[in-house]
Amino acid sequence: MPAAYPVNLAGEELWLLPEKALYWPAQETLMVADVHFGKAAAYRSLGQPVPHGTTASNIEVLDGLLARLPCRQLIFLGDFLHGPGSHAPGTLNALADWRARHPHLAMTLIRGNHDKRAGDPPAALNIRVVPEPLLLGPFAVQHEPDPHPSRHVLAGHVHPVYHLSGKGRQRLRLACFRLGSDISLLPAFGAFTGGYRVEQDNDCRIFVIGDNEVWPVN
Repeated sequence: MPAAYPVNLAGEELWLLPEKALYWPAQETLMVADVHFGKAAAYRSLGQPVPHGTTASNIEVLDGLLARLPCRQLIFLGDFLHGPGSHAPGTLNALADWRARHPHLAMTLIRGNHDKRAGDPPAALNIRVVPEPLLLGPFAVQHEPDPHPSRHVLAGHVHPVYHLSGKGRQRLRLACFRLGSDISLLPAFGAFTGGYRVEQDNDCRIFVIGDNEVWPVN
């Protein structure tokens, strides 16, 4: 099993995973935010020298999670594809092969800002696409971290990172989960994504990801 860090949120036990994913064991549901499949391909289509293999890396991590966790549904919290250039044949073929390995798994995409530009995933991927919010139990599952009047919000979009400072100039910039009283943020799942620095305050808990573990920030 992955090195999960269990937390209680809105009366439910959720697992924070070092793979930058969230698992809801009672519902056998895996959630990931901001995968940005095909982002590198989109940049290369513009002539930018960026690394290859990011789609394959993201798929490999997802396959590992699905192999180890009982999972009835996979929810993408927005930004499945990065942009119009993400429809490169190599990216779409890799996604089709991946979907074929999980034919019976229900998949849902909550449409995010990049999905509106990139377009919905190809119909052959059999991914249900819905607007935000998706209401599940006590949660409003969204892309944008906007408050909901009656549910605890689980969102992406921000790509939260936290800076840990050591002696002198030592500093680590780590992806993190930021769990608030009303809104909680998932880290960006994608291997080729930036990050927005978040701070800790009295209304939130921060859990950083490092060395294949999830660590609470005291």
